[in-house]
Amino acid sequence: MQASYKPGSWDASDRFYNLPAKELESSHWSSITNLDHLSCSDESSQGNCTLESSSGSAPHHVNDSPSAVRFSPDESPTSKRASVPDSCAQDHLNDLELKVRELETVMLGPSSDMPHTGDVNFLVGPGQMSQETETWNELMEIISRRDLKKILCACAKAIEDNDTFRFEWLVSELRPMVSVSGDPIQRLSAYMLEGLIARLAGSGSSIYKALKCKEPASAELLSYMHILYEICPYFKFGYVSANGAIAEAMKDENIIHIIDFQIAQGSQWITLIQALAARPGGPPCIRITGIDDSGSAYARGGGLEIVGQRLSRLAKACRVPFQFYACGVPASDVEIGHLPIQAGEAIAVNFPLMLHHIPDESVCSQNHRDRLIRMAKSLSPKVVTLVEQESNTNTAPFFSRFLETLNYYLAIFESIDMALPREQKERVNVEQHCLARDIVNLIACEGLERVERHELLGKWRLRFVMAGFSPYPLSSFVNATIRSLLSSYCDKYTLEERDGALYLGWMNRHLVASCAWEVTDI
Repeated sequence: MQASYKPGSWDASDRFYNLPAKELESSHWSSITNLDHLSCSDESSQGNCTLESSSGSAPHHVNDSPSAVRFSPDESPTSKRASVPDSCAQDHLNDLELKVRELETVMLGPSSDMPHTGDVNFLVGPGQMSQETETWNELMEIISRRDLKKILCACAKAIEDNDTFRFEWLVSELRPMVSVSGDPIQRLSAYMLEGLIARLAGSGSSIYKALKCKEPASAELLSYMHILYEICPYFKFGYVSANGAIAEAMKDENIIHIIDFQIAQGSQWITLIQALAARPGGPPCIRITGIDDSGSAYARGGGLEIVGQRLSRLAKACRVPFQFYACGVPASDVEIGHLPIQAGEAIAVNFPLMLHHIPDESVCSQNHRDRLIRMAKSLSPKVVTLVEQESNTNTAPFFSRFLETLNYYLAIFESIDMALPREQKERVNVEQHCLARDIVNLIACEGLERVERHELLGKWRLRFVMAGFSPYPLSSFVNATIRSLLSSYCDKYTLEERDGALYLGWMNRHLVASCAWEVTDI
């Protein structure tokens, strides 16, 4: 049994999250790398950006070019189109009948002997006709109510059913209702609609190549990520909980080696270095191995040496013996030989919002996700920390994954809505550059091209237990520190402790889970 944590043992309750503004550089919501879809004009800093899904090689195309959706903070993707009045249901039915007749002419020719009828299902039998008519009536009802969630779901269902005609019609109705400067569901719908169009337009790598958005300057991207870091507690929650577990596990160690599998800008370790510097009896020697692939260099404005220099300056100012080792290798490719392990050191492994990017057995036979967890165990670490989004999108089929993405990110957009005015251009940039790409990837991509593959903590727990770990409970002091942190945010954020893990949520929805693990004694 681990000794209980003593707050006074290292005198740093508020140093976990009160980062100096000049020194803070946040990590991306899920990955700060590969922002190759972001393609804005020179006015990108004002939020003017176009997400375009090319359909040149796709088997189908969407009429009226809905695949070219222009997003700006001042107008919806089709703001020049008239919105649909709530009282025009009959006009839509008449228009739908005309579309069906046009479709019949194309399919059967102008001299067709098929009867023209007001029922859109004239090619099916009486039983199907009744059911399909009811479906179309339901669709007309949700459109007249402008129920964006249900319209989005109907679009996704049409794609799942391979019903291109229905999808195109629904898209034409949905486009005037979405806006990147509207309420949370309108904003989220704009990006989810783009994901649906991209999914219909192609598959595999062609989808990513079709998302043509120019990256903002690295300084601008860091600024957007910093805003997200400040207005929402998601990253700070992960930093506080992981740092607290590491500090407690290492309280009696003289040489600490932290292996960070996604170090980003290294911001997480600022507060831990400061806290350990104040430890009674003097600070330990701290070694940090920062793992990050070369794609992150763009967001940082340089290579991993920037992180090492920054943390070294901080450690020197705090009089903490410090070493930094840069491991510029993609996490999925890391092997034991890449890690500078030394005898006599206590090891902590940090998995910060990154394991969901590693493919598992459902994607390829190599299963790097479980391999990394087993490799961490082979290091005999004192503690392993895991922070992950509490969402179920890894192996879920398309429509279930669509619903999960819709509900999860709606909570995120609602939380942002409470912190930044809707008309503020910085909010548009934050959502567009830090969240939209993940949303499109979840909806549009499959196989290896879908890198956003979240799992619920229950599944992560199973993976760690099978690898030979047991839970390392977070201390009550860490819990209290996080509650103090949340007091400065909207009261709709929730914190729940269950089964040795902490869950940060928005209202009734868990969004981020944090836990720690130790090697099971045999």
